[in-house]
Amino acid sequence: MTVEENDVILVKKLDRLGRNTADMICLIKEFDRIDVAMRFLDDGISTDGTMGKMAVTILSAIAQAERQRILERTNEGRMEAKAKGVKFGWKPGIDANVQFFPILCSPPSVALAAPRFFLPKADAT
Repeated sequence: MTVEENDVILVKKLDRLGRNTADMICLIKEFDRIDVAMRFLDDGISTDGTMGKMAVTILSAIAQAERQRILERTNEGRMEAKAKGVKFGWKPGIDANVQFFPILCSPPSVALAAPRFFLPKADAT
């Protein structure tokens, strides 16, 4: 798909266009150079005029600051959870050092096999 002179690019939300303010300004300048406007549907602003470009720049800076703050709060919460002993990630799978042969050859016993495969007794039925 190509963008031509006097086209208008429709964008659902301002924060969907770029990751940070510098990226947004770079895109706006590039599109402005080829006379292409952007219209942000949820925000009701457009880069057609000078005031629209200013509004997009200010709102993108605010969006970037908001994203940074969310990341900070998420990391703070993760650190607090780790300090409380919360484990992140997948539960351990089958250990490579588990001896399978004795379990397969002996009479089947779910109660004995379950701990070796890290299964709770409720799931070992």
